[in-house]
Amino acid sequence: MQIKKFVIGMIENNDYLVWDENTNAAALIDATDNKKEIVDEVIRLGLNLQYIILTHGHFDHTTGTKFYQNAFPKAKLVACKKEAKMLYERALSHGPGGIVADIWIKDNDELELGDITLKFIETPGHSKGGMCILAEDVLFSGDTLFQCSVGRTDLPTGDGEELMQSLNKLFALPDDTRVLPGHGAETSIGFEKRYNPFV
Repeated sequence: MQIKKFVIGMIENNDYLVWDENTNAAALIDATDNKKEIVDEVIRLGLNLQYIILTHGHFDHTTGTKFYQNAFPKAKLVACKKEAKMLYERALSHGPGGIVADIWIKDNDELELGDITLKFIETPGHSKGGMCILAEDVLFSGDTLFQCSVGRTDLPTGDGEELMQSLNKLFALPDDTRVLPGHGAETSIGFEKRYNPFV
């Protein structure tokens, strides 16, 4: 599995291009903004972008959705079913609105990306339909878990108690699981269990 991180926008979102080097099947995790660099990289590497995956519905993770759908019309848009209202209604997300996924997932659903299995973990708290994606030993944690921090819960559909339950679910993963968050630096489950001051 290969991963390339793109840091995009004023609040430095991390979008991730993930691909299986055996088949060139690829996925884009989050769609912060219209970033031609990502399109160019997919083309340069000869990748087949199969999925655009939204970890949750907030504007800083979804504003580029239509741009990438237009650039890669065969790619399927993937999101958690519980985030459908957030993605569709601008008043909740402050984003583009009108977003409807091609594939709605729920907890423990899986998709195949070439030889890679993507497992989806519902992690409400930052938003009702927030989710993480586990691929081999890598967790794409969206805005649920950061290095020494967690997602804020004071935005629409946020819930502090649900966030703590979601973190407990993530902390059941092996300590050496790499964590690639929606903002900031890479970390690991073991590091966050020991040093994250919010848990």
